[in-house]
Amino acid sequence: MLRVKPLSSLVKVFSDEEPKAKAFEKLSIFRNEKSSLQIALTSDIDCKVSVEIDSPFGQMLKPFVVEEIYSAMPVAKMQDDYTLRRDAGKFPELLRPLEGDINLTAGKWTSLWLSLDPNPQLPVGEQKVKVSFPSGEEQTQVEFAIDVIDCDLPKQTLLYTNWFHTDCLATYYKVEVFSDRYWSIVEAYLKTAREYGMNVVLTPIFTPPLDTKKGGERLTVQLIGVSVNDGKYAFDFSNLDKWIDMCHRVGIEYFEMAHFFTQWGAKKCPKIVANVDGRVKKIFGWKTRGAGKKYKAFLAALAPCLKEYLIQKGVADKVFFHVSDEPSTRVIRQYRKASEIVKQLFGDFKIIDALSDYKFYQNGLVELPIPANNHIDAFIGNVKELWTYYCCAQVDKVANRFFSMPSQRNRVLGCQMYKYDVKGFLHWGYNFWYKRLSVGEVDPFKETDAGGFFPSGDSFVVYPGKDGKPLVSLRLRVFYDALQDMRALQLAESLIGRDKTLELLEQGAEKPITFAEYPHSDDWQLQMRERINNAIRQELKK
Repeated sequence: MLRVKPLSSLVKVFSDEEPKAKAFEKLSIFRNEKSSLQIALTSDIDCKVSVEIDSPFGQMLKPFVVEEIYSAMPVAKMQDDYTLRRDAGKFPELLRPLEGDINLTAGKWTSLWLSLDPNPQLPVGEQKVKVSFPSGEEQTQVEFAIDVIDCDLPKQTLLYTNWFHTDCLATYYKVEVFSDRYWSIVEAYLKTAREYGMNVVLTPIFTPPLDTKKGGERLTVQLIGVSVNDGKYAFDFSNLDKWIDMCHRVGIEYFEMAHFFTQWGAKKCPKIVANVDGRVKKIFGWKTRGAGKKYKAFLAALAPCLKEYLIQKGVADKVFFHVSDEPSTRVIRQYRKASEIVKQLFGDFKIIDALSDYKFYQNGLVELPIPANNHIDAFIGNVKELWTYYCCAQVDKVANRFFSMPSQRNRVLGCQMYKYDVKGFLHWGYNFWYKRLSVGEVDPFKETDAGGFFPSGDSFVVYPGKDGKPLVSLRLRVFYDALQDMRALQLAESLIGRDKTLELLEQGAEKPITFAEYPHSDDWQLQMRERINNAIRQELKK
């Protein structure tokens, strides 16, 4: 016998456990909003189940099967209890496009995920979606009601970057960097990133000096061509030009240039290759002191050429530069030297860095600091623009996106960023398919913890498809719901004011929402959004 249960997108359906969440059959959305629903299925016998969908949305509504992916490291040390499971095992994770029937194993649960993508032709008003599972003379059916509000969400104002690793694409697909196939794959992955809210892209003007073992190096993906003739530098921006044009095609507007100095301290230089008197060689790297005369002279030669190019390209006001990623106060003197170089040469551009000690900003070492969401309190109200990030270390109380965490913990970030007027969000792993420090590649379908160092879900949100196009995780889809929540709250504020919007946001919460305090409840998350939608709907009727 087939059993089915309609659920919200916040439920993670494990194969070995009946979902405890109550049935979810109705939601409201805006015309240009992505939305998701799911249906949990189980049978008492092994069988194949066909799926028939009757809806007014046509091809806008796409079915997926949620595939479990194994995690050997689902939790981090000191991770709190707002966690689904702590032991190694399989977690609901990958959205695999449905092709044909669903294979059910007796006694095991599976989830059919329904994704509705926005379209100008989206019909307004309450729409019925009927999903049938015919089997012989019997037919099991689930019905959803989707109320499409006759209004669009405003454009996303949040600047959002999820670091994009083109070397991982080249390595996995075994393609030559800058070949036609390489550019095609890169564009496909960037298109998906944009579809899920990313509007800022890490741009490898030089091979990014990130997650690299000391003395090691990552595959060269350097966009700026460098040549040295008789000791003089010359620069070729043709690949950077191609990169920016590609980003504009898919809708990405902002560019964060790869860091000028190595991670965790700015002590050394990134790997930079050049054609030196007709021979290609590495001219900077681990052997070169970051603040040394040779590298300073190189940057001094690059700066006027790069700035002139960016101005001529028309993107100068949409560019960010980095010094070094995640410096600690132990290296503040070294970071100061590197920061002074970058400010002297690129001070008319915005300079951002992920760092969590307020002293760096207090001492004028960085214009736009990006603190982790568990260190953000010191920055709230004290910086010109509030940004934030999270990664493997943000495991106590705050939002994050690990396999092991409830989806609500992923989605609540949108509410928090709205309340505190966060301008930018950064994460380091859109598609990092290497082991930690890039010492080897991984198969992301089998090894999800970067070689046993990062909790599963930290280092990537997409999987490699066979056709050079990404497969998305349910975590990527849920995170986009967080971004849409933020936009809905902003729309409500424009109509009813900030105070009323905050009141509706925090209704049902025992304490005011902070980055560490928020309701641990799917019901609260879903009801909050419906309250906001209803308030907007009522204002539109006036």
